[in-house]
Amino acid sequence: MTTARGALNPDNAASPTHAHTGLAVGLSLFAGVIMIITGLISAMEGVVALARNEIFVATPRYLFAFDLTTWGWIQVILGVVVLAAGVGVITGQLWGRLVGITIAVLSILANFAFIPYYPVWSLLIIALNVFVIWALCVYNRDTAASL
Repeated sequence: MTTARGALNPDNAASPTHAHTGLAVGLSLFAGVIMIITGLISAMEGVVALARNEIFVATPRYLFAFDLTTWGWIQVILGVVVLAAGVGVITGQLWGRLVGITIAVLSILANFAFIPYYPVWSLLIIALNVFVIWALCVYNRDTAASL
């Protein structure tokens, strides 16, 4: 029996492909939202670094002064890029998914270096990034619109 979208169809109701696509769409939406939140926080960190651009670090023998202006601008620019890519992921743009995959790969590499120091957290973030990469790779805008 084939009727309007949303009617019971025994051939399509619980197909593995439908569940697989739903999971990919859900994880892609999750990745986009996380990217937007991360981008906002990163941009705010950059603005704070620009507003208070000098920090002092006291060691037993020396006092170091660091200027955070360059780091602040890098944080602002990266934050805006990540935020825009998150919006791109949510709206189904290819460039947003490519930036998201690139950021996830860089996050995997960074967390791999921290396994000796924070093993559980690093492995958790690596696993999350693998799922995000998978979701962004298999996401299909047309299939997502039909859900």
